[in-house]
Amino acid sequence: MKVTVAMDNNIPISAPLPLTAEHGAAFLIEIDGKTILYDTGQTGAVTGNIALLGKHPATLDMVVISHGHYDHVGGLVRVLQEARKDVEVIMHAKAFGDRWSVAGGKRRPIGVPFPEDYLRSLGGVWDLRDTPRRLTPHLWFSGSVPRVTDFEFGDAWLVLRGEDGDVQDPIDDDAVLFCEGERGLIVIGGCSHSGLVNIVRYGFAVTGLDKLQGWVGGTHLGPVSKDQQDKTIAQLVAWEPEFVAANHCTGFAMMARLREAFGERFIPAFVGETVTA
Repeated sequence: MKVTVAMDNNIPISAPLPLTAEHGAAFLIEIDGKTILYDTGQTGAVTGNIALLGKHPATLDMVVISHGHYDHVGGLVRVLQEARKDVEVIMHAKAFGDRWSVAGGKRRPIGVPFPEDYLRSLGGVWDLRDTPRRLTPHLWFSGSVPRVTDFEFGDAWLVLRGEDGDVQDPIDDDAVLFCEGERGLIVIGGCSHSGLVNIVRYGFAVTGLDKLQGWVGGTHLGPVSKDQQDKTIAQLVAWEPEFVAANHCTGFAMMARLREAFGERFIPAFVGETVTA
């Protein structure tokens, strides 16, 4: 499996290609003869990065969305406009909620910025589901991730607007990819709102594996409490992964802690970074 970061908040120093960064996430995955785009960033700039990385949306077999936030699904229009009409589009059935951030007392929309009907009109073979699906012989779409730990909580400032007002958004549509690696489970996460430990434990249950080979993607450690940060990193260290390639919502402070915890096994997964496993 080869995973290339097609969009992130950051670009490496002296990047060899004129890649674009934005607040968003996207990963180009090559596995079992398939090419899969997991998330699409915020604006559509991801298609330019894909081209610079030697691919084109027309070569995609699947587009998978981690959850219905603008910084992960905002580029889907551009991707679908350039992709084949029979590309598979896989996301959670609850991705299209009326979502808002109320952080700092400021209210702003953060959900999918396009109507579902419009997105479907652009093409694709759509599969909206909340259960796991084997995408290739070695790669799974997680569906809903059970929340079982007692220290991983959602963000109180992320809300759903309903008939009776705002309620905290549980982000039930948070979905990750589980790869059955040669030496254990490899998780590819978009924003990991379900909690990193919840996600890995569910990955073990879905795949039947019992060792964590590696992690790629957003960890959501940046915005959470110090207690959750400490307990998550402690458990991650205990699993002894071969690599931790973190980005996006991890944030610089937590990336520094992960570098301290894992040394050379830590990879800052900026735009253009590649992980092969």
